[in-house]
Amino acid sequence: MLSYKGQHLFFYEFFTRPTYLYERDGFSCPLLKTSDKNHTKIKWLWYFYHMEMTSEINEKIKLLKEKYSQMGQDMSSYLDGLLLSNYLTYWDYIRLDTLLSLQQPQTDFPDEQIFIMYHQITELYFKLCLHEIEQISNNGRNVLDNGDDRGWKDTLDPDFFLERLKRLNNYFKALTGSFAIMIEGMDRNQFLKFRMALLPASGFQSAQYRKIEITSTDFINLVHKDKRAQYSGTVTNSMIEDMFNYSYWKSGATELKTGKKTLTLQQFEKKYKDEFIATGKEFKDRNIWKKYVGLSDDDRAREDIQQELKKFDANVNINWPLVHYKSAAKYLSKDSADIAATGGTNWQKYLPPRFQKRVFYPELWNEKEIEEWGLAFLNEKE
Repeated sequence: MLSYKGQHLFFYEFFTRPTYLYERDGFSCPLLKTSDKNHTKIKWLWYFYHMEMTSEINEKIKLLKEKYSQMGQDMSSYLDGLLLSNYLTYWDYIRLDTLLSLQQPQTDFPDEQIFIMYHQITELYFKLCLHEIEQISNNGRNVLDNGDDRGWKDTLDPDFFLERLKRLNNYFKALTGSFAIMIEGMDRNQFLKFRMALLPASGFQSAQYRKIEITSTDFINLVHKDKRAQYSGTVTNSMIEDMFNYSYWKSGATELKTGKKTLTLQQFEKKYKDEFIATGKEFKDRNIWKKYVGLSDDDRAREDIQQELKKFDANVNINWPLVHYKSAAKYLSKDSADIAATGGTNWQKYLPPRFQKRVFYPELWNEKEIEEWGLAFLNEKE
């Protein structure tokens, strides 16, 4: 069946009556041997149909030929593969069956499923954040409309920078807003039981979160506040190796009684230490702050860019730790004494922002804001 401007042409007599081929530009159309009048009518209908459809198709075929010829490939083979391949489905595209099989509880308490899935969702959001940071640090990918990837761009467009900062803030807004699932969405008695089967694992061991920190700011800002003064001048790779030893998060994963590294921290460093140090070196000159500093004077002075940077700083270093703190306070606090975290982490000192004074972009905040770091946000949420 052919269609022309909504009119359908049925050639149901092809197999019962003699036919001949009407050819044009390599396309053939069987036509009935009938009266001249009918023949002319059908011929012209096919002609207009063919003209309307093949101008676009021919252009696409031309582009496909160019694409595959540049790679020394035979286009017809790929077209055969396209004809033989199955249609893509939603469940196959997002690997749904695999995704839904990744929840493997250690106990039979029903709410452990909630605990697992929420942390998996969190890690996916962290991956989104790292994707955006990669785009910022490399100035954005130069992919043409035809899909041709020309690599990273040479310079960072300030509007592109702003839009990616907004995305980062939206991701963390979703994360902090959804934390009610953890605070209100589990039975406390179930949690206090199934958590014992998770020892010594801890959310402290999120490598992606550490990478977000490392790629967002100069490494000196991740050093414990009592050790920062000993570093000055241009940061070198060897300095980053030394700074890593005083990363602020280590103080949150020491045994409360002995001050020694917890097993949680030992495991974490064994798996990720070299990777973290390598990331610090790689992003030493192209973390988010360095990309901001590299903008023009006018673009650095843009209030919208500064506000998004400050919002990101607050989201990562105030809002996110605070919702964790509230969750820990609900599940791990009791009248007589606080319950230890699964990893033995010192959550009472590690999570509140006012103790760590971890600030990605201190240059954008005034002295009072840094001095009262986290207090205003804490008061707003209580």
